Amino acid sequence: MQEIKVKVINESGLHARPASLFVKEAGKFEAEITVVKDDKEVNAKSIMGIMSLGAGKGSELTIKADGDDEKEALNALKELIDKKFGE
Repeated sequence: MQEIKVKVINESGLHARPASLFVKEAGKFEAEITVVKDDKEVNAKSIMGIMSLGAGKGSELTIKADGDDEKEALNALKELIDKKFGE
């Protein structure tokens, strides 16, 4: 299992549109992926889970991936966040 820490930098945080993009990207990978904010851990492939984090701009998240394509999954999700979800 690998994990990375990221910071949400887009203006709207991880709300509807960015959360949808995040879940869609996570769904491309076989690895089991979870996202942790504070003490709450959710499935990265669940839109309700991601939305329930309430991750606004500046939130720090830990993304964990476990599986054959875990490294690729983390890289893709980090890139999506770093590019501010295309906003």
